[in-house]
Amino acid sequence: MVFILCIETATEVCSVAVFGKNELLVINEIKEGNMHASALTMLIEKTINEANISLKQLNAICVSKGPGSYTGLRVGVSTAKGLCYGLNIPLLSVNTLQGIAGFYMQQNPNNKIPLCPMIDARRMEVYTALFDFNLHEVMPTHAAVIDEKSFIDELNQHPILFLGNGAEKCKSTIINPNAVFVDGVQCSAAGLGQLAYQQYLSGKFEDTAYFEPFYLKDFVGTVSKKKH
Repeated sequence: MVFILCIETATEVCSVAVFGKNELLVINEIKEGNMHASALTMLIEKTINEANISLKQLNAICVSKGPGSYTGLRVGVSTAKGLCYGLNIPLLSVNTLQGIAGFYMQQNPNNKIPLCPMIDARRMEVYTALFDFNLHEVMPTHAAVIDEKSFIDELNQHPILFLGNGAEKCKSTIINPNAVFVDGVQCSAAGLGQLAYQQYLSGKFEDTAYFEPFYLKDFVGTVSKKKH
């Protein structure tokens, strides 16, 4: 049995799962937001215990690599790398958008419509990509400011499923009979397992020492307006 611990912290959701081969064994999530640093270690311990295995039985760690929240990605990746070093096991990574699409396909295996996962950025901007129902990327990951012309060429050819926490704000802008918006699909470690297992079998491991999150855009800090 191949055991893979999956960590998802790219958005407001803090999610940890254990897979045996490519089957979900246990998952624990906190969806309140901004609790990654304080909750992740606890969630990992809880999930490992509920899976009735030990950390030493893990064969690999998979982390959602981005795009997403700068802070969330740093927390998830640094924790995953630390575990890989300590346990001397390989590090795997999955594009966060592909993980969202993968989560939907696990629940809807008969779907044949292309998927467009979206992660909320700011204002009308999202991080997005387009995947076919086999989870192959047909439009690369990019940051997009959504307007009435977004995806117009693709939508004029075929339906597209829009999902993820960035899709909600685009409903009133992307108006097309072929635009289908799916509510309630969030980032989840449950979407990483099958993709991670395929990578494990093919030996597609990250360089643990040099791996960095896929931020897509440079971090921009802000100055607090509070008076000191």
